[in-house]
Amino acid sequence: RHFRPLLLVLLCFVGVRFAAAAPARPNIVLVMADDQGWGDTGYNGHPELKTPNLDALAASGLRMNRFYTAHFNCSPTRASVMTWRHPNRMGTFNPGAPIRAQELTVAKVLQSAGYATGHFGKWHLNGKNGDKNTKDIPGRAILANDLLSPGKLGFDEWVSADNFFDLDPVLGRNGVPEKFRGDSSDVTADEALKFIHKQAGAGKPFLAVVWFGSPHVPHEALPADKAAYAALPEKDQNYYGEIAAVDRNVGRLRAALRELKVSENTLLWYNSDN
Repeated sequence: RHFRPLLLVLLCFVGVRFAAAAPARPNIVLVMADDQGWGDTGYNGHPELKTPNLDALAASGLRMNRFYTAHFNCSPTRASVMTWRHPNRMGTFNPGAPIRAQELTVAKVLQSAGYATGHFGKWHLNGKNGDKNTKDIPGRAILANDLLSPGKLGFDEWVSADNFFDLDPVLGRNGVPEKFRGDSSDVTADEALKFIHKQAGAGKPFLAVVWFGSPHVPHEALPADKAAYAALPEKDQNYYGEIAAVDRNVGRLRAALRELKVSENTLLWYNSDN
């Protein structure tokens, strides 16, 4: 499967061309879920899953039914989004494989063009995989001395984990570990929204990379997010509940862009990593 590296450029061009009254530099919000299947949405006909915000996005936006990621999982896809290059060209061949420090990333390019750049959530490009059987790993926070941190690859601000993360995560805020409470998707969106509010208030164009840690295993959803699926087996309740949290926060991001009156000049992209 081949990622289409110029797609983002073309979408940016389309967004600018048809927003005649908007500034020349659109804001960009890149949202990615972790291990969500293509059929795990209401609009793709799932018989049980409820994803009203993703359904609304699909109905009102440009839906790419033949969009393929560069790889079938984590790190290679993320590296391709960052570099617009295929993993076979830039060497991030498998999950946990590092991105090369010398790669030119979209964050570096936009940073040099005057954009504010922020990364929030799962990074998984620093060569660390974490222990998949451990639910809460303080060491999962990306630290300031990490040579492949988001800060070294073009991000001004970052609140990031080296791999997936779940309830009550420990993330690295610009390299300093910090304990959070709540669902991982809520935490990720909370931090991204702080960044977006600050940049929109300052009138500065921004790149916000929002990479959720869900619905990756171990699948631990909040009781409120599982409630709609109470008649299903526990494992389904947790998996669907994690997607419900992702869906809720996609809705929060879109609502904030409208409230800040920057939605007409913002490209918002949503995909999974596999």
